[in-house]
Amino acid sequence: MNQHKALLFSAPSGSGKTTIIRELLKRFDCFEFAISATSRQPRAGEQDGVDYYYLTPDAFRQRVANGDFLEWEEVYTDMLYGTLKSEIDRIWNNGHIIIFDVDVKGGMNIKRYFGDDALALFVMPPSIEVLRQRLQGRGTESADSIAKRLARSEAELQLAPQFNLTIVNDDLQTAVAEAQKAIEKFLQQ
Repeated sequence: MNQHKALLFSAPSGSGKTTIIRELLKRFDCFEFAISATSRQPRAGEQDGVDYYYLTPDAFRQRVANGDFLEWEEVYTDMLYGTLKSEIDRIWNNGHIIIFDVDVKGGMNIKRYFGDDALALFVMPPSIEVLRQRLQGRGTESADSIAKRLARSEAELQLAPQFNLTIVNDDLQTAVAEAQKAIEKFLQQ
């Protein structure tokens, strides 16, 4: 098995990609999660170096200028997200396969970078209304923030065909099983 493979999960915010990834990490001991960097503030319970690498907007931009990122995006003003190149080295040096949890544009950029050595999975909510309910259920964002995320999500959903596989996350166990089957096939190539 080629250890220098990558799995990437992209989805509109609230689609459940992180939950699916957590389930898969329990089933595959050869995977390691690529920790993204962000300029947003940590949510309750999140830890630097575990959930994200938390950087100020200025520090983030300096790392971009230094060429430290594989991919990055300013999702909203001063709300930056990206994948540090050092994460690839860290994970491959551990002998693991990288699993990325990135936004849709980041996923497309990573897929281009890795080519056939990456399996790109797009997690889709059953509907925009379900997505709205999930985002509201988090209780972490304002109504204005949710409206911005939903507007962005509608545009992101149009990009699903550019990924290797689209998984509709209507039922978590079904979505995890579908992802696992696709990953097992990909790893045998």
